[in-house]
Amino acid sequence: MKKNVLLVEDALDMIFLIHSELQFLGYNCIVAEDGKKAVDMAVSYLPDLILMDIVLPKMDGLKAVSLIRKNPKTQSIPVLAITAIALPGDKEKCLRAGCDDYIAKPFTYLELSAAIKKLLNES
Repeated sequence: MKKNVLLVEDALDMIFLIHSELQFLGYNCIVAEDGKKAVDMAVSYLPDLILMDIVLPKMDGLKAVSLIRKNPKTQSIPVLAITAIALPGDKEKCLRAGCDDYIAKPFTYLELSAAIKKLLNES
């Protein structure tokens, strides 16, 4: 059975690229284009994994992750931060907010695939 991934991203080019990669890797992909929709969709769909951009409209990714972690229904869903925010200390800030792992844009699809498989405990 295919695993479901919630992609939270507001840039259309990144949505297209990551969505295509997820399909190629064999995952179902649903998309939220802002942090508020991400929280709502996490509760509605209970995905196996969330790929969370940090800089988003309506609600940033760190606030969205915080709300996802506070909800008993969604608190155990693994979250991978995928962000262009790559200054010293930003990875730690994402992890403190509740993300399980972090990769900085631009990333390779080997990096993305490895991070996804690690969080989903796939070999």
